[in-house]
Amino acid sequence: MAVQRIVIENCAIATVDAGDTEYASGHIVVADNRIESVGAGKAPENLENVVRRIDGTGHLATPGLVNTHHHFYQWITRGLATDHNLFNWLVALYPTWARIDEQMAYSAAQGSLAMMARGGVTTAMDHHYVFPKGSGDLSGAIIRAARETGVRFTLARGSMDRSEKDGGLPPDFAVETLDGALAATEATVDEHHDASFDAMTQVAVAPCSPFSVSTELMKQGAELARRKGVRLHTHGSETVEEEQFCKELFGMGPTEYFESTGWLGEDVWMAHCVHMNDSDIAAFARTKTGVAHCPSSNARLAAGIARVPDMLAAGVPVGLGVDGTASNESGELHTELRNALLINRLGAHREAALNARQALRLGTFGGAQVLGRASQIGSLEAGKLADLVLWNLDTLAHASIADPVTALVFGAAAPVSLSLVNGKPVVEDSRLLNVDEDAIARSTRAEAQRLARIAAQA
Repeated sequence: MAVQRIVIENCAIATVDAGDTEYASGHIVVADNRIESVGAGKAPENLENVVRRIDGTGHLATPGLVNTHHHFYQWITRGLATDHNLFNWLVALYPTWARIDEQMAYSAAQGSLAMMARGGVTTAMDHHYVFPKGSGDLSGAIIRAARETGVRFTLARGSMDRSEKDGGLPPDFAVETLDGALAATEATVDEHHDASFDAMTQVAVAPCSPFSVSTELMKQGAELARRKGVRLHTHGSETVEEEQFCKELFGMGPTEYFESTGWLGEDVWMAHCVHMNDSDIAAFARTKTGVAHCPSSNARLAAGIARVPDMLAAGVPVGLGVDGTASNESGELHTELRNALLINRLGAHREAALNARQALRLGTFGGAQVLGRASQIGSLEAGKLADLVLWNLDTLAHASIADPVTALVFGAAAPVSLSLVNGKPVVEDSRLLNVDEDAIARSTRAEAQRLARIAAQA
């Protein structure tokens, strides 16, 4: 079959390539699922098999946003425990989360994915670690929702084996055994992970956190991931309390503990990493361990300000994460571009902490690095996969901001005129093409009410 091309012209372009190349008015040619060319001015003449031409006047084209940390199931527990720190928030919500089932997980994934996709996310991930006994095929339901939405997706198959009786936070019936968690994780990798260049679904091994899993699950989880050739993900150094917990239980801080269990390396990324000292950052930089920075969630739970400027200066790969929508009710990644920039300016580096282009890089190429896909996505370059967004800046909200990247990052959320994933339109004129937003809103509302009733009766 002949190659089919989409041509986008007359738009500003931020490629986010190694040189941060930008064009005030340029073109992008997509051939099937790859970017064929990017450059200034009009597209080359006499292109064959052009199935669509798009006038991008008044728009900015960027790589699609890449989300590196989320908990989809939390979509149906939004707006609860709004004045709690992390540990108290977890204690308040675990009894409810422990009642989820397959239909709830599917509906919550639909809501989470729809919100991100309509806001410019082309690659999503979900760290799902709550597997109550008898709850059904939760991983399959989540992957099905991602496939239907049309986004590229990484499922971080989580696990917990440290419950209340072992000094952990989740209820006893909401955790798995060590052997059960490892077997289920391996089965998920075998069934769903695609290692190909243009993979739409990948799987990572992802025990939840040091305070909800055993040391043996951390160690054997790392061994499993490396035997299978997949990435590793967990929560790390999110709060002061976590650091105290690690020192009391393991006799060392979180980073030392992670290193002792095989959890530092270029195939690993951690969520949060708020409380990191100089030696922690140096260890992450030395091992190329990645970080998913979640500024809105960290602020919502009063966890603190991650040292993102210092991480970047040291060479740590850093991407952005929405985190679960029970700790970031907006549930979309554009907010994180803006909040990463603003919140980090409250830290030690003040106005020099991050600029607009660094924030955009965190949300695109940085995320691709963290997910191990920087050769495939995260920048607009010939040969890469055609995951891109055309942002409408010809609006009242952006009209007087001369620089388009500044308008995107500092300004109000820009409407998405077009989002391509693997060369296929997923969003047009701010509406999802593959799923019914209104039906998803009704479904998630119903499932949230059902979960609340079940939890109240427990």
